[in-house]
Amino acid sequence: MNQSSSSSRVLSGMRPTGRLHLGHYHGVLKNWVELQHQHECFFFIADWHALTTHYDDPSVIPESIWDMVIDWLAAGVDSEAATLFVQSLVPEHAELHLLLSMITPLGWLERVPSYKDQQEKLKEKDLATYGFLGYPLLQSADILIYRASQVPVGEDQVAHVELTREVARRFNHIYGREPDFEEKAEQARKKMGKRAAKQFTQLQRAYQEQGDPQALEDGRALLQAQQNINTEERERLLGYLEGSGRLILVEPQPLLTKASKMPGLDGQKMSKSYENTISLREKPEHVEQMLKRMPTDTNRVRRTDPGDPQKCPVWQFHLVYSDDGTKQWVEEGCRSAAIGCLDCKGPVIESVLNELNPMQQRAAEFEAQPDLVRRIITEGSERARVVAQETMREVREAMSLRGFES
Repeated sequence: MNQSSSSSRVLSGMRPTGRLHLGHYHGVLKNWVELQHQHECFFFIADWHALTTHYDDPSVIPESIWDMVIDWLAAGVDSEAATLFVQSLVPEHAELHLLLSMITPLGWLERVPSYKDQQEKLKEKDLATYGFLGYPLLQSADILIYRASQVPVGEDQVAHVELTREVARRFNHIYGREPDFEEKAEQARKKMGKRAAKQFTQLQRAYQEQGDPQALEDGRALLQAQQNINTEERERLLGYLEGSGRLILVEPQPLLTKASKMPGLDGQKMSKSYENTISLREKPEHVEQMLKRMPTDTNRVRRTDPGDPQKCPVWQFHLVYSDDGTKQWVEEGCRSAAIGCLDCKGPVIESVLNELNPMQQRAAEFEAQPDLVRRIITEGSERARVVAQETMREVREAMSLRGFES
């Protein structure tokens, strides 16, 4: 794998939680469906991560994986456009996690905001385990093993990506300096040809002596365009350009995603823990019943009482699903009591059912073809493992762990 191929690589994963709901669709899956056509995407089922909090009852994980994969495919995640795989089918994740744990200070893990936050939320569980403390580092290994340049996250997860960047930086600093690094870098520079080599040297000086950030960007672009150097030589020259060592692990950037505005049936965030979800495979008649029973503005006791859409959970659904004309009709009708609450819910019910219908048809098709679903995951995991093995070959070599390999 070369630097140019990883420069547009995106990695994202989900813990296997079983059947997904509209919150997952609007918060994650719609974004994945867009990204898969813009970047080289790796989407994975983080089954080892599930063990960090559910190690005492792993029996639910296999069925949860199955249900979640079907919902991914039904939502439009395309196995031809992206690589879909199961984390535990690529054991190199665990190896890189182990090796990174040798150089990662404990303080880095303890300061991850979600560490204490999750301990507070899950007080009923015994989370005094290394697995729970170390799961952010396993996340880092998940990202770094594919040299992903971008990781789609919400603002609350940026700290995890920053930890990954710090770990990659520390690894490259410790292991990226070969004894004959500069000699090899110079040999690679000469292979670029006289004109490109001269340009590289000028950009290197401009960045290292003057701190010109544009020179760094231009230098990276120059290296990515070179056809006369191989993967290792390109990465070595990238380190030479920056004044560090060979860039073995890539520092990813957070790809900020819009915060999901999908409300639950009670107005809170849609979440299984709140029991306020609409499953992507919920029967249409159940969806209609659930939406009809949604609470509304408590001031509208009678049909003739005026209401305030801002105080009504149904209005939050209109913000997701309705066009401007419908929202204006709702606002005016609710405030003047010209429409009742069931009238207001009508367009929402129709829109939700229209959104779910094609997904449910696709889900039924995949449920009827279990061998196809297994093949998608098996083949995706095999493709992912090829990339992971290539990274681990370089990691082992950098750490002098090649042993007696030929």
